[in-house]
Amino acid sequence: MLQRQENGSVVISGTGLFTPKESISNEELVVAFNAYVDNYNDSHKEEISRGELSALTHSSEEFILKASGINSRYVIDKSGVLDPDRLVPYIPERSNDELSIQCEIAVAAAKQAMENANKRPEDIDGVIVACSNMQRAYPAVAIEVQQALGIDGFAFDMNVACSSATFGIQTASDSVIAGSARSIIVINPEICSAHLAWQDRDCHFIFGDVATAMIVEKAETATSDNQWEIVSTRLKTAFSNNIRNNFGFLNRCDENGAGARDKLFMQNGRKVFKEVVPLVSQMVINHLADESIEVSDIKRMWLHQANLSMNVLISKKILGRDATELETPIILNDYANTSSAGSIVAFHKYNQDMQKGDTGLICSFGAGYSAGIIIVRKR
Repeated sequence: MLQRQENGSVVISGTGLFTPKESISNEELVVAFNAYVDNYNDSHKEEISRGELSALTHSSEEFILKASGINSRYVIDKSGVLDPDRLVPYIPERSNDELSIQCEIAVAAAKQAMENANKRPEDIDGVIVACSNMQRAYPAVAIEVQQALGIDGFAFDMNVACSSATFGIQTASDSVIAGSARSIIVINPEICSAHLAWQDRDCHFIFGDVATAMIVEKAETATSDNQWEIVSTRLKTAFSNNIRNNFGFLNRCDENGAGARDKLFMQNGRKVFKEVVPLVSQMVINHLADESIEVSDIKRMWLHQANLSMNVLISKKILGRDATELETPIILNDYANTSSAGSIVAFHKYNQDMQKGDTGLICSFGAGYSAGIIIVRKR
């Protein structure tokens, strides 16, 4: 799906970022995980000796870094994740009279984006909360955020997994072009630590927590010093079960916990790598060609921060050479994979140095499969 901005320019006029106070290094994570492995193997040594169960394998800092390029990750709760007897963040349930934790971090990112865009609540007509997992089914988290920010208008949640942010940007842009809103705030509160299987060696290191936000509005109403015209967008989905989370009210695990592993993040990493890299790289190449934009004119690509090897190979296929650190900034080292927020974290942190007229693209890819491209130009 290709969307060109032909009915007046639409811009991203402000971004915001909430980063949790606590972080977990690979060293800390490995110590906790290996303690869990030792406890498990010791508790099940008879079943393991009889061949009824397989012994778990230790993790290592070297393994994590080679597999992902991640050194640390920010989390809402550190103590629960690092408890070998728990390996799950401790996020207490709040009363219905309190702000939900997802709303709280969304509001923090949103307020920064509004400040950067010189926007007051009365300037904004819509709120889209777009992320991989919502804290509840209803009422929409977006409506709670809307009330907390004092915004009049409409709000809704949307989920396209790791592409939620880019899909949210196009949805907001379409609404502004259609005249149904003057400006919309798109927020990505990703509490990924809560849906990660920290006991699984293949993925226990992948995710971190964060929240990002963007103001999308018509150029004629924008007053910030850092505006990015949305030149063109393209979205694509193709069903695959290779990345999934089957949690839901129709398929909960039984009273003994059977099926619990299937209700958290799961992926067939090798298949994902093999199938997503060519899909995304060719999609970008085709999109640029359709817009008569030379690849050499792209000054920066803010790619989804899933895996260092994926980003390196995708950028190489697009550029026809290895990308420099400035051409494809990486935030995986400190933030890990933050699902849909990853490319927006990179955009938020690495766009201030670009000059008027410079062109770049925000690109997401993930479960679905889903992929989204937002071509932007500095005003």
